Amino acid sequence: MTTNKHKWEPLVYSGLGVVGMLVILVAAGIIFGAAKVRLDLTAERLYTLSDGTKKVLRQLDTPVTVHFYCTQAGTEMPVSLKNYAKRVEDLLAEFRQQSRGKIEIQKFDPQPDSDAEDSARLDGIEGQPVSQGGIINLTGEKVYLGVAVTCLDEKAALPFLSPAREKLLEYDLTRAVAHVTKAKMPNLGVMTGLPMFGQMNPMMMRMGQGGQEPWIIVNELRRDFNVKEVEITAEKIDDDIPVLLVVYPANISEKTQYALDQFVLRGGKLIALLDPLSSVDSRSAMGMQNMLQRAAASGATLDKLLKAWGLEFDMNKVVADKNYVTLVYRNNRPAPEPTWLSLTAAGVNQNDEATKQIDNLLLPFAGVFTGTPAPGLKETVLLKASPNAQLVDKMMAQFGGDPGKDYAPAGKEYTLALRLTGEFKTAFPEGKPAAKDEEKEKEDKAKTEEKGKEKKEESLKSGKGTVVLVGDTDFVFDNYCVQVDPIFGATPRNGNLAFVQNLVEQSMGESDLIPTRSRAVANRPFERVKAIQAQAELAYQSKIKQLEQDLSDTQQKLNELQRGNTKNQRFILSPEQQAEINKFYQKKKQVNKELKDVRKQLRKDIDALENRLKWANIALMPLLVSAAGVALAVVKAKKTAAK
Repeated sequence: MTTNKHKWEPLVYSGLGVVGMLVILVAAGIIFGAAKVRLDLTAERLYTLSDGTKKVLRQLDTPVTVHFYCTQAGTEMPVSLKNYAKRVEDLLAEFRQQSRGKIEIQKFDPQPDSDAEDSARLDGIEGQPVSQGGIINLTGEKVYLGVAVTCLDEKAALPFLSPAREKLLEYDLTRAVAHVTKAKMPNLGVMTGLPMFGQMNPMMMRMGQGGQEPWIIVNELRRDFNVKEVEITAEKIDDDIPVLLVVYPANISEKTQYALDQFVLRGGKLIALLDPLSSVDSRSAMGMQNMLQRAAASGATLDKLLKAWGLEFDMNKVVADKNYVTLVYRNNRPAPEPTWLSLTAAGVNQNDEATKQIDNLLLPFAGVFTGTPAPGLKETVLLKASPNAQLVDKMMAQFGGDPGKDYAPAGKEYTLALRLTGEFKTAFPEGKPAAKDEEKEKEDKAKTEEKGKEKKEESLKSGKGTVVLVGDTDFVFDNYCVQVDPIFGATPRNGNLAFVQNLVEQSMGESDLIPTRSRAVANRPFERVKAIQAQAELAYQSKIKQLEQDLSDTQQKLNELQRGNTKNQRFILSPEQQAEINKFYQKKKQVNKELKDVRKQLRKDIDALENRLKWANIALMPLLVSAAGVALAVVKAKKTAAK
């Protein structure tokens, strides 16, 4: 009996252990499922609520109701959309958990002709016709996947949650909650020399077509602020505007610059997007000659103010950077464009609240800021070029941009965007600029003398303020920052929109949404690959320049020999000329061989680095786990042997 007992003991204990482990796993699944805890192994922590979201949810002092509309039966949802709906539901459950019960979630299944469908329409939720193959318009059946957030009398709707915006899902939901719980939207002034607010074309209206829609950046800002358009000719900024966004102030007058000067001195926050060359402004020109003229005249700056602040902004130069080159399609072929800067984290200030999580920006034809801030002002660089950058003429940038063999890195990190804080001195020590119209000036003077009692407007001479300067405006144009889908709307291509929104919110003193928004547009480019490619290209370029110079010298020698012939000997080659020509062909052959070797070495360096990265990503973790297992087995074996 004792022998049989010992025989079955290991099986019994093993069976009990397996059952116990199964019970523990099931219990853990139930507990974690109820708590909506997710294991997030992504570098950007995309599946963990950001600190900004948690702050917004924990500050709720009024109940918030979330209507979650999701088709459950009837119309068959695509599998991908069904899986995404589950992730939305899980995220909403996390919101409810973090809000400590302040958020109530109500689920609806909007079937055709049902009360739930009527409720969805009232909440602004839109159904989409779909099939397993994607979006179609052949059937009348629709699926719903949207959210409406309400608090008291305020409502914010997300009509259809597209999987294409999954990285922005947390931001969209947090933004909706913040919107409905905000007591009042603050005012934001926007002054622009570009058609950012849309345009009404009378000719198109007569043809039954609408005008140009506002830019996406304007619509995005309107969701968070009460946007007030300020005329580019304004001579005073209203007192109820705490933050003013100025975009492309082309041909701005001294009187308007004076208004901006006084706005900053009284404590207003100014964000100015300047530009030496605007592709948006110049695209309205017709014909090559007009384009050349428009490119030469293009640009926008605040000359009087920058001078007073100790800065310079060259209106004739744009920055080219081989480290941040962008592939631009020309004649249906991708071509490297160094004047279109695809900035990575290396070019973005990772210590500033507005930029620390942004690592992909596209700045076409950007200008740079130089100089030393005036006494009393502190400069914080937000965006910068790499030491592998140089300044090029904006006319060349407009029609090609690549300096080619003449590329010569400056070895300095040009400033592309900065913030000035501290005590500002007025750029107009003599007061408001006088009117240029002499007749108007005489009339104003006569009126002043007649009244006699009116007190002259006093100008502020100094004051504490904040100014943000960016050397580009194209980056907020729709084509450079978003991809627009006719059904699902706009999806960010990069961090351009987030950068401007972060600057505005930071200036407003509201930073809760910045971490969530910035993380949603994060990118992880192969920066080392780009750096090696840029270095190899520089070596390649230097070699080409040297070889081309040799060829040019040879050709010059040929010309000299030919000029030495008499008129009758023009078409007869002398032995010296023939030898020089043979030498020319030999050198050309050698040039081609060396160019092939350089290209081959360039590809070899890049391929080797990419292979190392791939092996590190694929094999490193299994190797580490295997090594840990072997080490554990060795230690265990030694302990067993010691016993």
